[in-house]
Amino acid sequence: MKTYLSLSQLNSALSLRDLSDPGAGPHAMQQLLADVVVALERLWGVPSRTHRLNPLVATADNYDRLGYSPDDVTRDSRYSRHVSPTVMLRSHTSAGIPALLDSLRGELGHYDELHVLPGLVYRRDAIDRTHVGAPHQVDLWRLKARGLLGPSDLQAMMAAVVEAVLPAAENPDVQWRSTPALHGYTAAGRQLDVLVTQPDGRREWLELAECGLAAAPVLRCSGLDPRRWAGLALGMGLDRALMLRKGITDIRLLRSGQPDVQAQMLNLAPYRPVSAMPDIRRDLSLVLDSGDDADVELLGDSARTALGADADVLAALEVLAVTTTPELPPAASGCVPGRSTCC
Repeated sequence: MKTYLSLSQLNSALSLRDLSDPGAGPHAMQQLLADVVVALERLWGVPSRTHRLNPLVATADNYDRLGYSPDDVTRDSRYSRHVSPTVMLRSHTSAGIPALLDSLRGELGHYDELHVLPGLVYRRDAIDRTHVGAPHQVDLWRLKARGLLGPSDLQAMMAAVVEAVLPAAENPDVQWRSTPALHGYTAAGRQLDVLVTQPDGRREWLELAECGLAAAPVLRCSGLDPRRWAGLALGMGLDRALMLRKGITDIRLLRSGQPDVQAQMLNLAPYRPVSAMPDIRRDLSLVLDSGDDADVELLGDSARTALGADADVLAALEVLAVTTTPELPPAASGCVPGRSTCC
């Protein structure tokens, strides 16, 4: 099922600052991204090209041409932000890949280049300290003609990205692993996780990126012969990467307007907390049409919309319990019959 953004909702989304873009002012995210790109340039000895694309994309480029099935749940408006039946706000930076591949049809000689596609992506997401509705991503695709790229190249790519994000000299206890993962646009897909020490001392595996070899059907769809062309594809959440690098536990700090915090978002030095005040917790009772609406992603999106410019005051939203109308005590019988109460 699709519902469409209103003009005000679309304008609000498009007005959000892209922290990865130097044109909007300096931010530590740009430095981190530059470190990753330089590391891959040095690893392969190839040039890079950065593409800053319009976040409004064809729905077909966001899904169909990347191998998503027609009934994939991510197409639903519960998870994506549709503007019309054929246009949407991209849900991942990979949406720029089909057009990029199309542009290479005329390349007939040797070719080997790293393509960098950073920017905001737009989703309906839960509210907690590590998720926002418009996070930053980067797609890193090495595309090569007349040469092979395989699993060993992918392994080296992952190692270089981990070292760029979490240099061993500063993070001697960092470990990483890769596990199988399925993506419509890659073959031999992998999920890249890092084992890091949290500020409270806990050791935890966290996803850093997903990657794989460019899938033959995706190349073929753009008129590129998979017998001649090969590619490595890696997608990474830049917010998560920057939080890991600086030891930040609350994603809202990346956009904070507080001067003491803003000053720390101009470099990659470890973050120093500026407040020792505890969290404020509140319990709310919400009347919903059905228990199915008690979804943290739907409620998170509704809360952000209701709060508007003040949305960043909300650190986390959790569903503690769902009670149907017949289960309510007499004192709560004023609820609308047939609805559920979410607390």
